[in-house]
Amino acid sequence: MAVTPYLREIPRLLRLCGPILVAQMAQTMMSFVDTLMAGQVSATDLAAVAVATSFWLPLILLVQGVIMALTPIISQLNGARRQSEVAAAVHQGFWLTILVTLPAMLALYYSPMALHWMNVEPELAHKTAGYLHAILWGMPAYALYQVLRNFSEGLSHTLPTMVLGFIGLAVNVPANYILIHGHFGFPALGGVGCGYASALVFWVMLVGMIFYTHRSSVLSKFNIFSTISPPDWPQISRLFKLGFPIAMAIFCEVTLFTVVALLLAPFGAEIVAGHQIAINFSSLIFMIPLSLGMAMTIRVGHTLGENQPERAKRISIVGIVFGCGVALICALATVAGRYWIGGLYTDNAQVLELAASLLLLASLYQISDSAQVIAAAALRGYKDTQTIFYITFVSFWLFGLPIGMILSLTDWLVPAMGPHGFWVGFLVGLSLAATALIWRLRVIYARVESNSRANLPLVDGM
Repeated sequence: MAVTPYLREIPRLLRLCGPILVAQMAQTMMSFVDTLMAGQVSATDLAAVAVATSFWLPLILLVQGVIMALTPIISQLNGARRQSEVAAAVHQGFWLTILVTLPAMLALYYSPMALHWMNVEPELAHKTAGYLHAILWGMPAYALYQVLRNFSEGLSHTLPTMVLGFIGLAVNVPANYILIHGHFGFPALGGVGCGYASALVFWVMLVGMIFYTHRSSVLSKFNIFSTISPPDWPQISRLFKLGFPIAMAIFCEVTLFTVVALLLAPFGAEIVAGHQIAINFSSLIFMIPLSLGMAMTIRVGHTLGENQPERAKRISIVGIVFGCGVALICALATVAGRYWIGGLYTDNAQVLELAASLLLLASLYQISDSAQVIAAAALRGYKDTQTIFYITFVSFWLFGLPIGMILSLTDWLVPAMGPHGFWVGFLVGLSLAATALIWRLRVIYARVESNSRANLPLVDGM
């Protein structure tokens, strides 16, 4: 096997991945800024932002997951030189976004009712509800922005994602300052102000993306806004069928960590804090394989559109191997710097010791996590999304979580391991997912190769 063609794919992936990674980090920084600035007001405001995020995040990721189906569709159309069909595909993405965003908004509006069922203290419940109802105003903008983002990224044009990520962060900080503390005639809203600031950021990013789409030489030629195609229900149905499993796979992973956080709550504040440090740091590192995976979805889809199945296979192999190599470097750095990393978050000796021990498990978790997220991204490029959901659900919820609960909470196999048991469960679930997803890729390679020999479509159409 010649190594050089494989090595040539790495710079191409990195050129796409770089702006996406910067954009993802900017988005993560917005969440960090919200937490930091709300915490300066009071512990209740900080808790309200944290609790509200646990409601808001799964819902918006469900919407975003459905829309992510647009990226491989656009990239394959572009690769196949069927640019005349791109605008219509984007328009159906708009219609589908409206259909899925409306019920999500309703769910978010009524979600504070759950706080009363959970017997949350009145002040915390009031501020959490205020945040949720504030950020609700930005939900349509966020969803529509994701359509235009997937349109741009599907054309291998990732620069606006990075630029608008920085613009969003630049707006978020002063908007938080004004609305949290009450300046320039605005009332002091505390943590609730973070919700309104985020909603404002989403609208600014949407307007910025519309403006860029009009002015960009790359995007303007598609005339997305010259006319709007009416709803094409068969196409909308196919887009939903492709995107819904992506959304559910993301939902399964996000809710898994939420459930574990709730199960750890009875162990005490120090245990929860140590676990949170390890999760937070792992989430930051996760941005690297996530961004690489997004880039690979674009490259695989585009190459399949060009009718180059062997090259698409090569790209996916390179992405997984390169991603795991980067994860190995990050894992070694995590092991070496685990006490220093924990010290960035806390000076509590008990919390620091626990965080350092969990970061050892996180170093292994990073490699499995990288392999599974990049393999899933490759499958999205092949438009094979239902399998991703099945594998994710089985690996995380039928193996990872039960094993974690047994190891953490019982003496059935070993003496109860506490939070470490859940991290072993994470490692088992992610390793199973990575193995199964890579196996599925091998099946898809064989299927695409067979279709190519028989002059059949390489993947299902839009």
